[in-house]
Amino acid sequence: MSEIVLSISGARALHLAAQGLLQPRRRKATKADVLDTIRRMGVLQIDTINVVARSPYLVLWSRLGDYPSEWLEELLAEGKLFEYWAHEACFIPREDYGLYRHRMLDPSAMGWKYSATWMRERAGEVAALLAHIRTNGPVRSSDFERSDGKAGAKAEGWWDWKPEKRSLEVLFTSGALMIARRHNFQRVYDLAERVHPEWDDVHMPALPDVQQTFAMRAVKALGLARAAWVPDYHRTRRPHVDLGKLADEGVLLRARVAGWDDPVYIHPEHAELARQAADGALTPSLTTILSPFDPVVWDRRRALELFGFDYRLECYTPAAKRRYGYFTLPVLRRGALVARIDAKAHRREGVFEVKALFFEPGVRASDALLRDVAGALQRCARWHGCPRVRILRSEPAELGERLGVLLGTDADLAAA
Repeated sequence: MSEIVLSISGARALHLAAQGLLQPRRRKATKADVLDTIRRMGVLQIDTINVVARSPYLVLWSRLGDYPSEWLEELLAEGKLFEYWAHEACFIPREDYGLYRHRMLDPSAMGWKYSATWMRERAGEVAALLAHIRTNGPVRSSDFERSDGKAGAKAEGWWDWKPEKRSLEVLFTSGALMIARRHNFQRVYDLAERVHPEWDDVHMPALPDVQQTFAMRAVKALGLARAAWVPDYHRTRRPHVDLGKLADEGVLLRARVAGWDDPVYIHPEHAELARQAADGALTPSLTTILSPFDPVVWDRRRALELFGFDYRLECYTPAAKRRYGYFTLPVLRRGALVARIDAKAHRREGVFEVKALFFEPGVRASDALLRDVAGALQRCARWHGCPRVRILRSEPAELGERLGVLLGTDADLAAA
């Protein structure tokens, strides 16, 4: 096969096609589609911030459109998914459990997620907690009252968790406990042998095979990948798999993107998509709102190189130093990242509040673009149970005013 050469727009189209973000869905989503979408991405990152729908729900909505969000927890409780550390904390298809077993057996390599010191110094307490779960069944962290004088305090990090929460988390990281289900999005912990009774370590694949599988899965999920993009997807450690060698062996395809010096790699199952992308036959037509933890943007370097989109999540930045807002959502429009919004869903009032809307520099704000963005905002708001959209601020302000007219809402726009 002749060498595949992609334009940057073709590279974006191939990436979005692999991620399920190329075109709008033509049929209503089913629960099976939720599982298939997670399998397509490989992992679904978990985050608990809920100024809008929590990230895993929003990532699925961006691809599936309206769907009942409870399907995600149902799939977890049914054993179709499990939770573990992948890119970060993620929902993962159950059949991939063995790929992560090596991490569980070497938890000290997991950084802050595990504390050997805690396990050693609190060995008695940890053993008692395991015995309690074995005898009494699954538990939540909230089942235990604080005994350190901080009752009612909001934990700000691992170091501020109550002792039982720390023990539950280190036992989870070591694989002794798994997440049986979630209740009001709180983790419910149970013994691994009860959650996944069919597992036996005799089925665990060899570590080199796991590393190659992760690399192949990342390339497939990304559609195309520079070598430097691959380790971040599953947060794999050195030594990294040599993608050039896999291409030489015919396991991966090697291609080029115009203007880039290094090659990109493509999974063989995407060979036909890649040819279409190279011929300009893949046409992105979806406009939607993305989560900050969507695979398209969770790697800041990749988002910049592929989309020219310089994105940083600012919820961990002091308020006075934020440029765009607490939890800004990228706006994907027909193959380009054209804007970002800082939004909050006021469900009781039925208002989807756009605190700030920022169009990317150089974006040509045609009527067609504004109609697409307005439609995506309306769909997102409606899925949140908010029939009204309120825009408070826009850069440029004139575009926000035009968008407000399309939305049929009074946009109270501050000067940029």
